[in-house]
Amino acid sequence: MLPVTTDPGREALLASATMKRAADVDRLTAGAELIEPQDGLPGKLALGRPLRVKLGLDPTRPDLHLGHAVLLRKLRQFQDAGHLAVLIVGDYTARIGDPSGRSELRPSMSVEQIEANARTYLDQAGKVIRLEEESLELRRNSEWLAPMGMDEVLRLTSSVTVAQMLERDDFHARYAAHKPISLVEFLYPLLQGQDSVAVEADVELGGTDQTFNLLMGRELQKAALQDPQVVLTMPLIEGTDGVRKMSKSYNNYVGLTDPPEEMFGRLMRVPDGLIAKYMRLCTALGHEVADEVERGLADGSARAVEQKRRMAREVVDLYHGMGAGRQAEAAFDRVHKERELPEEIAVVPVPEGAIGANGRVFLPKLLVLLELVSSSSEGRRLILQKGVRIDSRLISDPNLEISVENLHDSVVQIGRRRFVRLVVQDS
Repeated sequence: MLPVTTDPGREALLASATMKRAADVDRLTAGAELIEPQDGLPGKLALGRPLRVKLGLDPTRPDLHLGHAVLLRKLRQFQDAGHLAVLIVGDYTARIGDPSGRSELRPSMSVEQIEANARTYLDQAGKVIRLEEESLELRRNSEWLAPMGMDEVLRLTSSVTVAQMLERDDFHARYAAHKPISLVEFLYPLLQGQDSVAVEADVELGGTDQTFNLLMGRELQKAALQDPQVVLTMPLIEGTDGVRKMSKSYNNYVGLTDPPEEMFGRLMRVPDGLIAKYMRLCTALGHEVADEVERGLADGSARAVEQKRRMAREVVDLYHGMGAGRQAEAAFDRVHKERELPEEIAVVPVPEGAIGANGRVFLPKLLVLLELVSSSSEGRRLILQKGVRIDSRLISDPNLEISVENLHDSVVQIGRRRFVRLVVQDS
């Protein structure tokens, strides 16, 4: 029997490749909320070719914000590791509107609105991801969804049951509350799943509210005899109100194209409990730094206001260049010093009851609904006594009516110590 021999050089190469693949997996999955299947990414990387990593964005709003950037930054990590980003602008699915996380039917949008929004997306996404042809494949899902015939639509609908659809948290909650769910909304997860089939995705990225839709893509790929994609979800980030996920609909967003001073100011409204999360998901500081800050805030060894300023500077630097954060911070301090505004101001929505049929707000009534005064007559009296300011401007008219749009992001001040910042919620 011939002796078994080994090639030390080959074994060293294999060991090196295995270690590199493990390091790639750790880096690419850092911060992920869910990976399905959990051992799927190493298998995909073992294929030895650039992976097709899909991210879909529906152009339902003209601006991208930090919530979108959480996913775009993860997509950039895949690009930097040598993989191909497949960015899908959902110009067709936007006509339906993604029901994920919604408690009610999303209003429909016109084709003109969708197209206007879609035109801005690539430039904004370019603040985060690489736009070179070898790193990015840009697609619109109207390419394959618009030509679908009724037979293809019926084939898609036959792959899932109504009971499966009602397992989704948002659908289940609406059904239990007797709120309407349209059949068109049931189609949305199927159409998003069909996107994965059309582009032959190896990996799909999404927020945690997208889990059902992303897993649907795996099922449709199996039915199309494709190797199903790995699903990787990232945490949703709460907006500046600290309650709901970041969204322009809730006026709690920080836009990627916001001017530096405005971006810094919005970030300074983030509740203290979210500082570490914003550092982790929205800056280049890394998870270890964010974890250290989180521990410091918990044990009192770190001051929240200092860490919030640090976080805000880092985010501004990321989107406006090194040094922009310091300049924005200086501008923020000048404004607050001149206006004598506190750094922490409660953010509250304009109460619906304050808005008249003409879309204007009667200031004394607003003060009552904000619980800043006990009655409209007290509000008028305070105005006459020069005790009410809006954005540091002294108000003298006790019967002032203000357009609701002009109140968004305004600071109402009563006396020297009571402040609220108003936001106008979309209906």
